[in-house]
Amino acid sequence: MEYKDYYKILGVERSADADAIKASYRKMARKYHPDVSKEKDAEDRFKDLQEAYEVLKDPEKRAAYDQLGSNWRAGQDFRPPPGWGGQAGGGGFGGGADFGGGGFSDFFESLFRQQHGGGGFQGAGGGFRSQGEDSEASIRISLEDAAQGAQRDINLEVPTLGPDGRMRREARRLTVKIPKGIREGQRLRMAGQGAPGMGGGPHGDLYLQVHFQAHPQFRVEGADLYHDLQIAPWEAVLGASVEVPTLDGPVRMKIPAGSTSGQKLRLSQKGLPGAGNKPAGDLYAIIQVVVPKKISEAEQVLWKQLAEISDFHPRR
Repeated sequence: MEYKDYYKILGVERSADADAIKASYRKMARKYHPDVSKEKDAEDRFKDLQEAYEVLKDPEKRAAYDQLGSNWRAGQDFRPPPGWGGQAGGGGFGGGADFGGGGFSDFFESLFRQQHGGGGFQGAGGGFRSQGEDSEASIRISLEDAAQGAQRDINLEVPTLGPDGRMRREARRLTVKIPKGIREGQRLRMAGQGAPGMGGGPHGDLYLQVHFQAHPQFRVEGADLYHDLQIAPWEAVLGASVEVPTLDGPVRMKIPAGSTSGQKLRLSQKGLPGAGNKPAGDLYAIIQVVVPKKISEAEQVLWKQLAEISDFHPRR
């Protein structure tokens, strides 16, 4: 079925109050009433107006409609979200009501009509009830928290239901458990921390997408870590044993003789730890040969001696 933008149909903003909605409806209803309008689509337009006004004039039905969000466009293919209650109360007209034949649209029926032998809106006590929407937010955590697991308190703005029955955002402090081995881009589910339901319906869930804070020593690709390992020219030529940082603390690594800048050395399973059926990542040390910018006179003599006796010619 097609999504109907009731605000667009009535020509009002989503923030319009009840008086603005009523005034716009009256103005457009006069224009498109089939008995007076000369527009060729007057009857269809008038039925759409009646339907839109029926929803937006009622705070409870309007709040339920607003819960679908503002990202839909008129005419898009639409299906009610999972957990949608499909019940509306306090109405006051039955299944036989229509406006020139045809009744309300399938879109309206799928959201608000109860299915009790074709009956329409139930009277008092029918009660509208639906599950709240899921919400999403982002959090940034350290690599150390990802590697070791942690519990952190965070401040977020989350959707709540205001006294007027409309959604608003409210600051809330939440405690988040970060599992060991979580990866960049994964989502953490916090059950019942999403938008509140309507008519006493359950809250939706809150999904937190995880991002890593920039680290002074490591870059992250999936489960693997990359570290720029700076070594001296003589360490590159002669080979050496140097200290390399890891998330578990420094370890010794052997630098092969004749190493060059850009060469990758691997420390197996020293990346992010595994989680569930995911294997641990590796740590790659990327060699960066660093040349001293200032040298003493004695060092200069030695470098000149090396240049004279060496038969190495890098540009050949």
